[in-house]
Amino acid sequence: MFRLFLKEHLLFIIFQISLVLFVMLLYWLDGFRNLDTAVYSIVISIILTLTFLGALFVKKYTFYKKILSIPTHIEVVLQRSAQSPEIRQVENYLQHIYRLYQKEVQLLYARQNRHLQFMNSWVHQMKTPISVLELMTQNSEQIDSKSVMEEMERLKRGLEAVLMNARLDTFEEDMQIERIDLKQLVTEVVTENKRLFIGNHLFPVISMEDNCMITSDRKWIRYVIAQFVTNAVKYTFEKNKKVFFETSIEEKQITFSVRDEGIGIPASDIKRVTKAFFTGENGRKTGESTGMGLYLAKQICNRLGHEISITSHIGQGTTVSIKFDKQEIMKRGEQDVHINTGGSNESI
Repeated sequence: MFRLFLKEHLLFIIFQISLVLFVMLLYWLDGFRNLDTAVYSIVISIILTLTFLGALFVKKYTFYKKILSIPTHIEVVLQRSAQSPEIRQVENYLQHIYRLYQKEVQLLYARQNRHLQFMNSWVHQMKTPISVLELMTQNSEQIDSKSVMEEMERLKRGLEAVLMNARLDTFEEDMQIERIDLKQLVTEVVTENKRLFIGNHLFPVISMEDNCMITSDRKWIRYVIAQFVTNAVKYTFEKNKKVFFETSIEEKQITFSVRDEGIGIPASDIKRVTKAFFTGENGRKTGESTGMGLYLAKQICNRLGHEISITSHIGQGTTVSIKFDKQEIMKRGEQDVHINTGGSNESI
């Protein structure tokens, strides 16, 4: 402790010695030759300097004891023992660092816990299609290719959800903003999920503007739309219903909506459906819900700067909307690349 104190004030001690010797040199050059007075002055200077350093050491003793001891817990940073403005500022600085550390730890713990819960839920969910495929191979001489494809689609959607959840932590590194023809993108997503619509006897209806261009990340926004499609089909139990894809162009925003005619979401669940692992009443009815679909969609839209909203009525259906900031509405003749997306109102 004393060694640390001397190291910290070594320059001060050297300065004091140099100052006294300089004063003595001035007196000597001025013709003052009284040796006793010089020795007396030096002794007095040494005593005053040692007294000052001793008082300073006593004042900082608690602080030195604190920083030289081996802490048993990190909360020792919160202990206040400052007796000078400098030490008080150091303690405030350490407490700010501690709070940042706690925030980082909580974020890491929440992220790890989310990954663990999601993986547990996903593994449990993937057991179902695997078991179905296993039974089909054991109990049937001729395997129904349609049923196999349905189970494979379930596995594919599950794997895609795991990959998106993993990539969400490095979202900024995997983001590429570009201009996107929204209607063409929706058409592609619907086409990819045509087996899902056919298998559940539902009809997609695309009622979108032809000149609707948005600025976003194609891969991420494609996943969000696909998630809306999956939810719309999953929670529409009656046959021969429709899923509507619509756009509304306003002065500053483009609103894209996916509207189904399903069972709807209870009012008590609306505010919680975008939280991680929340399945609600509807999730219990299907038995396949992980509670991560709308959560991932919400997180992706937030990071892309888009606003997501959900409205629903029990027994009438649910509407999920994304609001894009309108960058530019281009006519087909003004586009650099011609993209053919068909008519303005089509049913696939």
